[in-house]
Amino acid sequence: MADPVDDSAVTPCTLLDGRVQLVQPVDGYRVAIDPVLLAACVPALAQGRVLDVGVGTGAALGCVLARCPEIRGTGLEIYPPHAALARRMLALNSWTERAGVVEGDVTARPAPVPGSAFDWVITNPPYHGPGTVPSDAGRAGAHMEAVPLAQWLAFCVRCLAPQGQVAVVHRADRTGDILAALSAEGKVGALTVIPLWPKPGVAAKRVLITGRKGSRAPLTLHPGVVLHHPDGSFTAEAEQILRGGGGVPKLTDRGAGG
Repeated sequence: MADPVDDSAVTPCTLLDGRVQLVQPVDGYRVAIDPVLLAACVPALAQGRVLDVGVGTGAALGCVLARCPEIRGTGLEIYPPHAALARRMLALNSWTERAGVVEGDVTARPAPVPGSAFDWVITNPPYHGPGTVPSDAGRAGAHMEAVPLAQWLAFCVRCLAPQGQVAVVHRADRTGDILAALSAEGKVGALTVIPLWPKPGVAAKRVLITGRKGSRAPLTLHPGVVLHHPDGSFTAEAEQILRGGGGVPKLTDRGAGG
């Protein structure tokens, strides 16, 4: 299949200190640190299959593939130009045998990917309502909550195999909604909330939330990750994730079989 990416409309980018190569639009959606932090929820020794729901240009999926050599992956993306960029990411890193990208909608029936098939589902759901995002189609598509968050997360849970694990990065003010959606009908337990503190003493704007399908283990509040020193430079624990490819500190595997 011919690569549909227009090289004049994209710029190269690297993550994890060069371990992940990707391209992103010159105008529009740009990779931030959220997908790198999301990928750090998956243990480096994880095996099986991971699904990235809303893969975008492939940043989170690429970081998982770089960190977890035994993982095979699938990215799901509704916006065709971003799906093309995610496929380019796989090709640039020689990962086309380990992972692929599916174009599809989480609301579609039949579902674009098989249910109960993935050991891990990671997702960075869109987080703005209509009228609050840039007019650029790519950026708007990445950030606009066109699908209700509860419906998006219900799809993620359906894709998990029994005892599979989910990881979400989102706005801190949606924590209650995320916990309610994941735990609906008792489907996901061992929930862990990981605040992402911008600086010491500053309220978290983002959170990571993980959980395990079928677990009855209780909720845990993680100490969180402080991202920046007061002068704006990254902390050592943030550098360990963003450049070193490490996992989220103190995030243990909870709830297996219970």
